[in-house]
Amino acid sequence: MESKIITINATDWNQIQGRPEWPAAVEAGKVLFFPSLAFALTEQEKGFLRPDIRAPGSRNISLNVDGTLKGAAGDAATQAALAAMVLRYRQQALQLVGALLPHYVPALRLAPTSFRPMQVESRQQSWRADDKRLHVDAFPTRPNYGERILRVFTNVNPEGAPRVWRVGEPFEDMARRFLPKVKPYVAWQARALQALRVTKSLRSEYDHLMLQLHDAMKGDMEYQRSSPQVSMPFPPGSVWVCFSDQATHAVMSGQYMLEQTLHLPASHAYDKAASPLAILTRLMGRPLQGVPA
Repeated sequence: MESKIITINATDWNQIQGRPEWPAAVEAGKVLFFPSLAFALTEQEKGFLRPDIRAPGSRNISLNVDGTLKGAAGDAATQAALAAMVLRYRQQALQLVGALLPHYVPALRLAPTSFRPMQVESRQQSWRADDKRLHVDAFPTRPNYGERILRVFTNVNPEGAPRVWRVGEPFEDMARRFLPKVKPYVAWQARALQALRVTKSLRSEYDHLMLQLHDAMKGDMEYQRSSPQVSMPFPPGSVWVCFSDQATHAVMSGQYMLEQTLHLPASHAYDKAASPLAILTRLMGRPLQGVPA
């Protein structure tokens, strides 16, 4: 299998200069990997690397776009310092994306920034929610009509533990494998889901197909075992960037990670034909219902 990991030997967040092959790689579903691009923590911030910094009942700690912090335990001073750490990571992630993918910058839409202090291996989840299974990101309640999901991750584990991913086959290969098995889109069902407030807006055919592919991948244990894939340990002090709606991936182990999500209109890509929306439209042989022109 062609390499899915593109290694970039940069050590300074402020000195990265983009190269034309990097947008092509990330838009092909590959992962840009910076093995030595550490996100530096202060001594106080190193004290946040403990599971009980997360409030009981919260999955992760997140800094909303408006600057409010959710999911954290501790007093006001602790939460303020934690918010400042996550905000600094947001700023550095945006700086990195601006250097790597400058064409995206005017069209990017900021999403919350997360700090994930919990151990992946100990999570108990349903098979649909189990991200230890190969999948592409798709969200049942939030239709996005083909908008891209760009994510910047960094491992800040203080004990040397990597965050281990499996990275699978190209999106189009996966889609060709599973599209014949998916249930067809039914417009009245999408309207009913919106009326019942199961979805925040009308689910398009694109969103339906992405959810069906997500579930088909996770539900096929033979695919999980034997499909083309590589195991990739991302060590502490490393950063990786990918379109998580396109890179087939699974998160196998790790603890203490920062993550920034950014949304990008598919029309603003360097190669518009490379997006999941374009690929699914081509494979279906027609425009997808409910997707704005």
